[in-house]
Amino acid sequence: LGDERVHDIANYIRKGKMWEAFTSPEVPVLLIDEIDKADIEFPNDLLQELDRMEFHVYETKETVKAAERPIVIITSNNEKELPDAFLRRCFFHYIKFPDRETMQAIVDVHFPGIQKILVSKAMDIFYDIREVPGLKKKPSTSELLDWLKLLLHEEMPLDVLQNRDPTKAIPPLHGALLKNEQDVMLFERLAFMAKRQQGK
Repeated sequence: LGDERVHDIANYIRKGKMWEAFTSPEVPVLLIDEIDKADIEFPNDLLQELDRMEFHVYETKETVKAAERPIVIITSNNEKELPDAFLRRCFFHYIKFPDRETMQAIVDVHFPGIQKILVSKAMDIFYDIREVPGLKKKPSTSELLDWLKLLLHEEMPLDVLQNRDPTKAIPPLHGALLKNEQDVMLFERLAFMAKRQQGK
């Protein structure tokens, strides 16, 4: 404990990405991902610091000012409304959900050499699920990739995916696609109703 550094709190402060961006000698790009998942006050707090291009470090009583104004990219899944004052200062760009061709390219990057027929059948089910009315959480790209990984690991036979309507039979390994209990119950109910119709 005789080391003087022990008594300097600055030695225990970890610089975050904004700090790194503000002290960069070149124009940096700062990515703030999924801001809608942050605390409700975070966008307003961030707005103040981006407006001033500086922030205060309470522990060391220093103010960090941006050497170069960073290019700030902020993403949101639209799960929570962002403050109007915050949105007024943003240039909005909406990214559409990938179509089948784009999704195929994404899958090829993650699973080079995967059977095209497997991907085709899996994507049929995946996009059909996304179109079912009443879903609380539509499966996204990451869910599709996780599902394909499981299908490959389990060596799922193609006939299990062949001509499979997700509204008539819940998809195999559906836990990778459906991440909401109400959605699982919805598909179980649809499958039950389909079986009743077949029995008539």
